[in-house]
Parts: sequence; structure tokens; C-alpha cells
Amino acid sequence: MTAMRERPIGVFDSGLGGLTAVRELRRLLPHEDIVYFGDTGRVPYGTRGVDTIIRYAKQDIAFLLEQKVKFVMAACGTVSSTLPAEFSAALPVGFTGVVQCTAQAAAAATKTGRIGIIGTPATIASRSYEAALRALRSDVQITAQSCPLFVPLVENGYFNADNEVTRLVAEDYLKPLQKAEVDTLILGCTHYPLIAPILAKVMGRQVALIDSGRETALCTAALLREADLLRNDGHIGTAQYFVSDSTESFATLSGWFLGEYAGGDVTRISVDHYPADGGISQ
Repeated sequence: MTAMRERPIGVFDSGLGGLTAVRELRRLLPHEDIVYFGDTGRVPYGTRGVDTIIRYAKQDIAFLLEQKVKFVMAACGTVSSTLPAEFSAALPVGFTGVVQCTAQAAAAATKTGRIGIIGTPATIASRSYEAALRALRSDVQITAQSCPLFVPLVENGYFNADNEVTRLVAEDYLKPLQKAEVDTLILGCTHYPLIAPILAKVMGRQVALIDSGRETALCTAALLREADLLRNDGHIGTAQYFVSDSTESFATLSGWFLGEYAGGDVTRISVDHYPADGGISQ
């Protein structure tokens, strides 16, 4: 058991948005090592077909398992909405995605039962958040909105609170949610916390924003604690980063996503050669 506790936590996303979840993990679990893979060469996942998303996710997970991780977090709303539950259940380590964790937080936060969801096209089309919310509260009124431009905007640095381009896009996307008078808004992609100030300004102070990265980090910490897999030896946690495209922009971009936890080695790899079944026999 001691050897298992000393293994790192594996986190992956289609790009660098999942680093917002890594930031929360490092804050919550300062003694844990983390291995992060951002599939920057194939980002975004949210506009791909379901079969492609699942294949990419399985290859990402196969890479993390090769790193001897003790737990896998899919810090990606698109993957969490499409990866078959039977696959994640068959993994040799624990697994969580963002959907259930975030839905639980939103169901607890809403006062009126009117909840909005924003995410990639694949996430919204899957209706996974809607199913999770309705299982928790039968009285919810849900308004879901696909926001395909948000991920590329964030990945290209268009997220400053005063960015006019992103603000105009947000105003257009969020009109149905304003009309529905939601009081809680799920940020159904881990890229979205970086534009939270813009979203908050458009929606107004009365709307609670639910950060999927933060909520999933909290769930991961709780699951590791329940499984007695948290390190208890005083070790100071580190983070290793892997990407599937150039590492040149990582220093700048990761600084935006990681904040005070920026820094660490980054390596470029390819996951194309990993098996499409993730190395897990079904």
C-alpha cells in the first residue's frame, strides 16, 4: 500500500484547460505528485465525432497508466461526457471525470432550480450534465448552450477580463441563459475558469458559477482519502507535464492556467501509437 500511495495522480485534457484542475489539486494536496498530459496536438476534442473522442481519450489514459499513476482524472468535459462508463470501471486504478462532481455542486448551489450549462458541442450534445442533474433533482429547469469558440479563444490567450472579442462572443452565447433566468451556471469545460470574470460580468452577480476543475479536484481528493491512497510521509509534491505539440508556448500558457503553481518540466510526446482500446481488454 505504501508503494501505491507514492505513485502520482494522472490528469489529462484535450489541451491545457485541465491545468486549472491541476492548480486546485496542488492547492488541496500539496504532498502529491502529478503527471499531466495535454493533447495539444489534437485540441479541441469538443468538435470531433464521438468515436474519435473516445479513441483519443483511451490513448491518453494508456499513456498515464504507463506512468504508473494511482488515479486518473479526466479534466475534460468532453471526455467525461462521452467515455463509456464500462471502460473507466475496468481501469486498474480509480477514475473520475468532471460531470458527476460538477453536477452535484450545481444541484447544491441553485436556489431556484434553474441551472445553465455551457460546454463544447460534444459535451452539450451528450446531455450528460442534464442526466446527472435530473438524477439529483427532479425539479431542475436546465438550459444548455454549446460554446465552440471558447476553447480556441482561451488556448490563444483571449481571456483577459477586458478582452472585447471574448466578451462579444460570450454575450452572444449566453443570451439563452439570461432569458431563462438561471441562477447557477456550470462551466462545463476546464478551460472556462480563465474567462470566468467575463462570464460573471455578462451573467451578473446573482448567478453562481460552478468551476468544473475545482469541483473535480475536490472529488479526487475525497476519493483518494476514502481509498487510503493519500501520501502521509511529508513529501513535497511535484508536477510533470507532457504535451503532444510544441513545448515552446507551454511556459506562457501554463503560467496563465497554473498561477502560483507554474513551473516544472514539460516534454513533448506522441500518443498516436498507443492502442485505441487504452490497453484495457473489454
